[in-house]
Amino acid sequence: MEDVYDFIILGTGLTECILSGLLSVNGKKVLHMDRNEFYGGACASLTLEQCWKHFSQPGEVPDKLGTKQQQRKYSIDLLPKFLMANGKMVKLLLHTDVTRYLQFKSVDGSYVLKDTKVMKVPANEKEALSSSIMGFFEKRRFKDYLVFCSEYDENKPKTHAGISPASPTTALIKEYDLDPSTQDVIGHALCLYTSTDWQQSKAIETINRTKLYIDSLRTYGKSPYLYPIFGLGDLPQGFARLSAIYGGTYMLNKPIEGFTYDDKKRVNGVKSEGQVAKCTAVIGDPSYFSDKVKQVGQIVRCINILNHPIPNTNESESVQIIIPGTQIKRRNDIYISCVSSTHEVAPKGHFIVLVSSFVETNNPKSELDQGLALLGQVLHQFWSVDPVYTPNNNPAVEGIHISNSYDATSHFETISNDVIRLYKEVTGETNVQYLFIPKEKEQ
Repeated sequence: MEDVYDFIILGTGLTECILSGLLSVNGKKVLHMDRNEFYGGACASLTLEQCWKHFSQPGEVPDKLGTKQQQRKYSIDLLPKFLMANGKMVKLLLHTDVTRYLQFKSVDGSYVLKDTKVMKVPANEKEALSSSIMGFFEKRRFKDYLVFCSEYDENKPKTHAGISPASPTTALIKEYDLDPSTQDVIGHALCLYTSTDWQQSKAIETINRTKLYIDSLRTYGKSPYLYPIFGLGDLPQGFARLSAIYGGTYMLNKPIEGFTYDDKKRVNGVKSEGQVAKCTAVIGDPSYFSDKVKQVGQIVRCINILNHPIPNTNESESVQIIIPGTQIKRRNDIYISCVSSTHEVAPKGHFIVLVSSFVETNNPKSELDQGLALLGQVLHQFWSVDPVYTPNNNPAVEGIHISNSYDATSHFETISNDVIRLYKEVTGETNVQYLFIPKEKEQ
């Protein structure tokens, strides 16, 4: 560790691995370290045996979860999320060509809780007309809303129909006279807002979120979501391979003992096992910087193993269900994601279902009751309540750049936004749109 690096990156979570890949490709000298002996950090995919140890489960893995041979087929995400087919994460994968290391499969369906019933979000016009998710006249208004969003161009006032980009979303909802339950479908199942105050955002954000859902849906048809074969753990490893190809150095199982600073109090090294690796800047997840982050909440997650599909989802082998907070008198939504053997993450006939939400009370586990009630019989559960951190240091002065904790959402758009924030911070670039263009299409 005697060399001087442009960047030392701490933690092999997805955010950190993407940055490692992007910076290495751009010719930066990167050293990537992790205290764990496995890639992925909070985004790791673990075997059933590793999960048993990680969640401190008593005794041996029970036979009800499969034979010894079947148990080896589990690949359980600590933080299951789906990728929007036309979202930023997929575009980053295409830009960096990390897709060559991965295979994806579409998710069977997207569902939402409406009036205590789990209903499929229509995937096409035919489904919309036959769906009972809304009444006849409401379907027409909903369709008009979707057409408006699809044709909206921020730079072409003729497409605005009185809704300027700066207008509030409330004006957009009023224009199409959408009833409260349809508003829930739009705000939470399509636009993927995380809380009940989404209508206070600008109309252009809601329009763009709707367009992203529509464009992603057109890609595969069943749902707007993709999921990697063998689990999410391959995502950070894919970017790690990319970094290594371009000269990045990886060191796992390396304890981080502190930092060194110059006379201007700017970081210039990382201490590990009695040595100091020199650098010009440090990037890392919040767990490495307890004195430079603030807690902004908690997330409760429950990983469930089932031997049947989630009821009322048309026997789907992979689905997302969103329970809007307004439907269950909560401020925050409950997210449910389900994957199975179809993605090579469980033995045949078994399903891995994650239920999660932001914590609102002193009894976090009870907050997921309404989500867990939709699952039917559960073979086993793994629980966690994790703090959510955001950085509160001055990266421009200290040279220390810290990612945000992963949120409760079941998709990658917020992680993608954090990658871009950090990339701008460490490179000084402001226009990074090229990161979302596949290499072969770059001019």
